[in-house]
Amino acid sequence: MLNFYELKLNNKEPVYVQAARYVKRKIVLGEAMSGDKLPSRREVAAQLQINPNTVQKAFKLMEDEGYVRTSSTLGSVIYVDDEVRARIETELTSGLVKEFIGSAKEINLSFKRVVELLSELWD
Repeated sequence: MLNFYELKLNNKEPVYVQAARYVKRKIVLGEAMSGDKLPSRREVAAQLQINPNTVQKAFKLMEDEGYVRTSSTLGSVIYVDDEVRARIETELTSGLVKEFIGSAKEINLSFKRVVELLSELWD
């Protein structure tokens, strides 16, 4: 069962979005698989020390985006097929690259210098 103890919350974005992204990262890293159960909403609220309504928003978002399914008998379970995994991976990697490019442009790094730095620091 996936737990949320490792999630370090920040003040930059809504907590429910951070919780949902945490599950996406676990899916992309192969640490959460289709069929894995999620803790109850109350358990997640306790693990993160946040309001249960915030957790409810996170679960709603994950369900709306199609990678978590909830039933009265099984609780909330991760559901990932190849299409969902590809969509999540594209979203996360595009977000990282856009953030990086924005930071590089903010300090006036040229494209050439960014490529040089990537080449130097990749390994």
